[in-house]
Amino acid sequence: MGAAKSIIVKPISAEDARACIKRLHYSGKVVNSSSLHLGVFFNNRLEGALQFGSPIDKRKVLPLVKDTPWRGMLELNRMAFSEKLPRNSESRAIAFCMRLIKKNYPFIEWVLSFADATQCGDGTIYRASGFDLIGIKKNTTIWEAPDGSCATDLSLRLAKNVSSMKSFVDAGYKKKPGFQIRYIYFLNKKARERLTVPILPFSDIEKSGASMYKGKTSG
Repeated sequence: MGAAKSIIVKPISAEDARACIKRLHYSGKVVNSSSLHLGVFFNNRLEGALQFGSPIDKRKVLPLVKDTPWRGMLELNRMAFSEKLPRNSESRAIAFCMRLIKKNYPFIEWVLSFADATQCGDGTIYRASGFDLIGIKKNTTIWEAPDGSCATDLSLRLAKNVSSMKSFVDAGYKKKPGFQIRYIYFLNKKARERLTVPILPFSDIEKSGASMYKGKTSG
C-alpha cells in the first residue's frame, strides 16, 4: 500500500465536501441530498471526498435486495480524488468508508454506486474495492448539448420545468453514447443472499464494449 497508508479519511462538512467535489469531479456537480460526507486528507490537505446518501428514486433500487428496510441502504452519490494522492489511495479510502458506515450505521446493509462509462470510467476502483458488478446498461440519461456540455435528462427537464426532452432534441441535444455500470457492496454479507439480480463477471464489461478509463474507450 506504500504511501497510501498515510492518508487520513474522516468526516467533513457538507460545505467542504461540495467544494472539493466541484473542484475535482469530472462533472463539477454535487448531489445536494447527500447526507454523509467523508474527506480524504494527505499531507494535511483535503485531496478527495466521498458523499453518501439516498438514491434519486429509492423505491426503484430497494428491490435489488429483497426485504431491504427503507433506511437499509445508501448510494455513493459522488466520489472524487486528486492526482496528488498516492497510488492505491482510492481503494484504501473506500475501505475505510465502508468500515466507518458498518460501525456507526449497523442498519445499512449495502451500498450502491454507478460508474459512468459515458464520460469517465468503467469502475476500476470499485472492482479493486470488493464491489460486485450487477448491471451494464447503455446510456439513456446523459445528454450532450450542441456546445459539448453534458447533463442528465432529469436535471435538464427540472431546470426548464418540462415533462419531455422534445424541446431539447429540437435544440440539438443528443444522447451521449456510452454505458452506465452498476455496482453493489455488501456491508451485511448475509444480505448478498437476497440479491434479486445476477452478479456479473467483470469480463462482461469488455465483452459489452463498455470499457472506459479516464473518459477514453478501450476501442
